[in-house]
Amino acid sequence: MNIHQLTPKPPMGWNSFDCYGSAANEQVMLENLQVMADRLKPVGYQYFVLDIGWYGEYEIDSGRKFPKAKHADDVRMDEYGRYLPSQTFFPNGLKHIIQRTHECGLKFGIHIMRGIPRKAVELNLPILGTNYRAADIANTRDTCSWCHYNYGINMGKPGSQEYYNSYIHLLAEWGVDFIKADDITGFPQEIAAVVKGIEQCGRDIVLSLSPGGQTKMERMEAYKLANMVRITKDVWDNRRDLQNALDAWFTYQEVRKEGFWLDMDMIPFGHLTVWRPQESGEHTGGREELLTGKGYERMCGLTTNQKYTFITMRALAASPLFMGGDLPTSDEFSFELITNSEMISCNQNGVSGRNIYRHEGIEIWEVPKRGTDGEGWIGIFNRNEQSTTVNFSIEQLSLDDSSQYQFENIWNVPTMQVDGTRIRSEIGGDGVLFMKYIGAKN
Repeated sequence: MNIHQLTPKPPMGWNSFDCYGSAANEQVMLENLQVMADRLKPVGYQYFVLDIGWYGEYEIDSGRKFPKAKHADDVRMDEYGRYLPSQTFFPNGLKHIIQRTHECGLKFGIHIMRGIPRKAVELNLPILGTNYRAADIANTRDTCSWCHYNYGINMGKPGSQEYYNSYIHLLAEWGVDFIKADDITGFPQEIAAVVKGIEQCGRDIVLSLSPGGQTKMERMEAYKLANMVRITKDVWDNRRDLQNALDAWFTYQEVRKEGFWLDMDMIPFGHLTVWRPQESGEHTGGREELLTGKGYERMCGLTTNQKYTFITMRALAASPLFMGGDLPTSDEFSFELITNSEMISCNQNGVSGRNIYRHEGIEIWEVPKRGTDGEGWIGIFNRNEQSTTVNFSIEQLSLDDSSQYQFENIWNVPTMQVDGTRIRSEIGGDGVLFMKYIGAKN
């Protein structure tokens, strides 16, 4: 099976992390599933993804819906060291949620951490179908800096591939269609092991590699074994992360392979960090702030201009579109942005944009329409915090000056003036002019 055939277009979906962190439970998953089926599926969103922590046995204080801790002290797994759904969050397991996802005409995704549970190593559990045990394959010197659940796996040890095979086979039996493999972009051998596990599991499964903080250009051939790879660290609703994502796009813009997509993380629009309501006297900062997404429950902190820029970047970059906000309680403007038909058409065109201008905080990115001469999309980004007037000729936009063009202003803001040979606009701070162009020969 060639897993790249499964993703001829950038995957689109919803992911639980931005709103529920490690604390998504059965109720909130089913609530979000229904809204996704009703509001996002009709425009092409397909993957419904449960992120980290679904196996954590948390302590939840009386009167609270969610735990205070980011990570659990204990995890649930089977006799072969494979994670099972938490009885805290999923007392009925996951199979009925996965079945309901499929009944809605959607596909179910799940998060996995690279490696093998530390608890499985401590208990030295057997590896299914082998004479080896967890301690035989674990590299106890290899630990994730931000999540304590697993040890890395020494892929040179007998039984290592068999462990990955058995784990992914279990997920396939449940009906999983998408795997987000985390803490893995720095470990090409374990990427290959996950890919082999998918190839033997008997089910078509899309593979997403994460996180972006360890992504390196020199490992790109290993990443291309998967369907998508994160090129950013966690992206949240702040100007710094928006700017970092634009920089990552510039760095990786020449990476091309059919069915393989550069992932700029989830879309942090709408209602975020729902699992962590702020309580009197609580404060965060430093590393805790980084790991939890800027603290507490809130609506997206990006300005209107920044939201336009954010989603335009995702469209022109052909980056996978995964909404991160809580769907039942997010604002209508967020839905308008993520369901805009022209934005989706540009994204699903499946061609990552190229930078054609970069000077004094102004960037121009262009995407040709696949299989069609003289049509495509252009984004003029103002990366400055103050408004800037731009005035570009057709030739500067990398278009054929022997053609006549019609331009559609996709967001309608900012306004633009077109005289046939030039485009002029005043773009607000952190804003973007997003256009579709159609050319006709004179």
